[in-house]
Amino acid sequence: MVLIGDEMNVGQEPVARETVAGELTTLLAGLRAAGESTRLRLLALCAEGELTVSELTQILGQSQPRVSRHLKLLCEAGLLARVREGASVFYGLAEQGRAAAVARAVLDLMPANDPTRRQDARRLAAVSEKRREAAQRYFSDNAARWDAIRSLHVDEAEVERCLLGLLPPGRIGDHLDVGTGTGRMLALFAGRTERAVGIDLSRAMLSIARTNLERSGARHWSLRSADMSNLPMADASFDLVTIHQVLHFADRPADAIAEAARVLRADGLLLIVDFAPHDLEYLREEHAHRRLGFSDQQVREWCSRAGLATHEPIHLPGRSLTVAIWRARRTAVAGQAEAAE
Repeated sequence: MVLIGDEMNVGQEPVARETVAGELTTLLAGLRAAGESTRLRLLALCAEGELTVSELTQILGQSQPRVSRHLKLLCEAGLLARVREGASVFYGLAEQGRAAAVARAVLDLMPANDPTRRQDARRLAAVSEKRREAAQRYFSDNAARWDAIRSLHVDEAEVERCLLGLLPPGRIGDHLDVGTGTGRMLALFAGRTERAVGIDLSRAMLSIARTNLERSGARHWSLRSADMSNLPMADASFDLVTIHQVLHFADRPADAIAEAARVLRADGLLLIVDFAPHDLEYLREEHAHRRLGFSDQQVREWCSRAGLATHEPIHLPGRSLTVAIWRARRTAVAGQAEAAE
């Protein structure tokens, strides 16, 4: 890199001095923000998934005001992203911008065997496990009336009619339903699919699903206990993947979408059904929701990052919530966008 007059030559492309100065300012600001032990720990924790201030406070063993101050500095430097949902605020590693690259570079330099980092990882696992146990208790307690709960805010029959209308013509080979619950999606698409697999972590739900599918007369289906963020399926093994009203329970929604994309065959279809952003806080406590809906932009970015091309979303307003249906396809060229239909 050679300085010439007021410009710097980088390969064949001259870059204005102001641009280089701005990049250096971003780099220095990021390094200053990360250059403190607690902030380094926060950076490493938020790289594992989006966390709230109260969760980070539990893990670090520090006061909430202190943790909040450190988070503010990391966000101002562009290393962390801050997302407000109702009364809760989630913090995660920034995904875009030059500061995000600084954050990733800093994390790459951190020793994985550092005792403090290992302790934080154990505490994070404990917090996550406690959250999963609460969700599993909720599913077990409500498995028998799950379909009724799912219809509390939006007419489920309307959602299902819309989903059937989005299927491509002809027969569909292999269908995977992620977080299958009572097996409703497997039964709904049974007349169009050759083989169907439903996965769920709740054994109570799987028991209900098995009974429902046997009663429905559906054929060529199987059920497995598995985590949506770590599917025990081979790459490119399904033509259709559905994630129906379970993404808001996920600690890492982006990971669930990435896993769904991984198991999709070329031109395979992903259908995601969930709530649009809302502020009904009671759903966290009473129904174990982790997230209060998702924006179109969030889902579009997660799909693009996973190599999926998205279609125009569909929104179905209900009594107090809006259900969104997002469609995406596995394309030959990762990240290639399709025109909205």
